[in-house]
Amino acid sequence: MRALRTAATGMMAQQLNVEVISNNIANMNTVGFKRQRAEFQDLMYQSLERQGAQSSEAGTVVPTGVQVGHGVKAGSVYRITEQGSATRTDNRFDLAISGRGFLQITLPSGETAYTRAGNLALNDQGQLVTDDGYAVNPQITIPQDAVEVTISKSGQVQVSQQGQPAPTVVGTIELATFVNEAGLEALGDNLFLESGASGPATTGQPGSPGFGELLQGYTEASNVDAVSEITALIAAQRAYEMNSKVINTADEMLNVSTQLKQ
Repeated sequence: MRALRTAATGMMAQQLNVEVISNNIANMNTVGFKRQRAEFQDLMYQSLERQGAQSSEAGTVVPTGVQVGHGVKAGSVYRITEQGSATRTDNRFDLAISGRGFLQITLPSGETAYTRAGNLALNDQGQLVTDDGYAVNPQITIPQDAVEVTISKSGQVQVSQQGQPAPTVVGTIELATFVNEAGLEALGDNLFLESGASGPATTGQPGSPGFGELLQGYTEASNVDAVSEITALIAAQRAYEMNSKVINTADEMLNVSTQLKQ
């Protein structure tokens, strides 16, 4: 009976949907997190009577035919790159990106990863790093005697040192953009890698055409909306229940057919 297998695909699809929603809700307070959305596609169809087939010797044709679907499958889990709100932290090394772009991070393997999480700090060598200790690329080193650090909207890092009247520029933070940001490969730890779907990285100075600006003393909040996610969770739960009801109904129909007496 097709209904059993079809409803089973529906239950598996809604299970995936709930898993994606639960991950969104779990990361409501994750800096720079971008919510995801599960998208589905219908499965293949079995043609019991093909549309357009000739139905008589007079040349009449079947207008619609009979096609029975075999359920649903996961098409993709799409990442929504909508801007999150800026949260003030008053930490002079925290950065929020207003607009497009990712910070570039050098991994221990030498690869370059990308992140929207700008909760940065200094390591024991004065280098600007993530909370896992991975250095920002290009590398920025803050002198030990710096009394004030200013990061402009265009990414220029200036330090004021005792005894020097004018601030000194110690480096410039660059951003990277991609043709398809949703195609980046997620590593966890707020990091992404370039993939064949994302296209190659294009680097540039913050504030230049096509690149966002930096906000010092802020971080970008998650773009997860609690009301939308709870609503989607309820809808997914109801869809799961309805598919389970189809399985119960199909089972009852099979039970009736097995009890028929000759």
